[in-house]
Amino acid sequence: MKLATPLRSLRFALTALALPLLAGCGDDGDDKPDPIDNTKPLYAITTQIITGDEPQSYVILTDSVDHTETLSLENAIEVPGRALGVGVPKSGALFVAGSEDPTVTRFELSSDGRLVKGATISFEGRGVASIGEYQHQFQFISETKAYYFDSRTAQAIVWNPKDMSVTNAIPLPGITIEGAILTFSTLPIRRENQVIVPLGWRPATGVGITKKAGVVVIDTRNDTATVKLDDRCGYVRDGVAGPDGMVYLATEVYGAAVRRVAGGETPVPCLLRFDPTSLTFDATFHKDLSTFANGGTVGSLLPGPNGTAYLRVFDESRFAVSSGTHPRLVASAPAWSWWQLRFDNLTATPVSGLPASTGSTFLHDVPDRTLFTEFANGSTATSFRELTGNSGKVTATTPGLAFSFLQVR
Repeated sequence: MKLATPLRSLRFALTALALPLLAGCGDDGDDKPDPIDNTKPLYAITTQIITGDEPQSYVILTDSVDHTETLSLENAIEVPGRALGVGVPKSGALFVAGSEDPTVTRFELSSDGRLVKGATISFEGRGVASIGEYQHQFQFISETKAYYFDSRTAQAIVWNPKDMSVTNAIPLPGITIEGAILTFSTLPIRRENQVIVPLGWRPATGVGITKKAGVVVIDTRNDTATVKLDDRCGYVRDGVAGPDGMVYLATEVYGAAVRRVAGGETPVPCLLRFDPTSLTFDATFHKDLSTFANGGTVGSLLPGPNGTAYLRVFDESRFAVSSGTHPRLVASAPAWSWWQLRFDNLTATPVSGLPASTGSTFLHDVPDRTLFTEFANGSTATSFRELTGNSGKVTATTPGLAFSFLQVR
């Protein structure tokens, strides 16, 4: 992959990311850095800065997710375009891919706290032109097997993260709809021997939602794929595993925003149920999401504590919606409150303490905590907020749009 613009090639040629947070002057006056504490957690945050027509991405390392000041880009690795930083948590490796080309580059964490560039592989031979969308389209199964789900070529690329080789490609038949853009879920469901990826479609032109739901199920034992579709509602990109062993799927916030703005023939946001054992949608189960919040605008389904889930409910008092408002503005408005859904009686109640935030939310786990993202207006910054404990406290902020977060140590 292209890792730096020519003017910045010298910095990247050093193949390392310095950590001012982890190094300082010693007390003996000889200016030697203090020893690196390799027992402390270390996080890689990949953020995208939009300036002009071409975005620029940065990989930031930090030993803490609690900062009062905005994280600095000063020593970050620069990657042209929209980049993703992915991998297995706490493995000491980060894999960087992006929109500039169809390659993945491995970085190893050195003993002195630097990311050192290693091998690069390309998916071009499988017809992939570039790598985009979201972090969790990369799913790591073992030390020697990972998947990359590519919507444009309708396949899952199988590759080996250890020796950096492409080993196979799994066709995903039936997921391409003419005139529609396919997007994969931002948070696939993992079960023993299964990767379950919800699907969503929207028209390639104009504003709307395609009335189609679907899932891809990969059997990790034999690398086979099953695709199942449902016609009852659309943009069902979110899912969680319920305590009853079923997978619950819901229309994502953007789909709910389109319904709120456009109305008419826009599919009603819904909750569906999928059986991961029989690989079938439950034809008897279909819930209008608005019924969980007294007829309000409801979208997205995120994992919650103790076998529950979170729904996002639009607060009309926080953002004015008119007939000309674009659904993206509605979905990104800091007006989506948090409601907790119980699966035993299928009721939802507002979560006390959690403030309303933007609907576009990504969850990230750190030791004993879960954080969620909030994007600032104009895509200028990303805040990480506390979900655990329902405080919503901002723990850290980074410039740009941070789509990737990984604990590398």
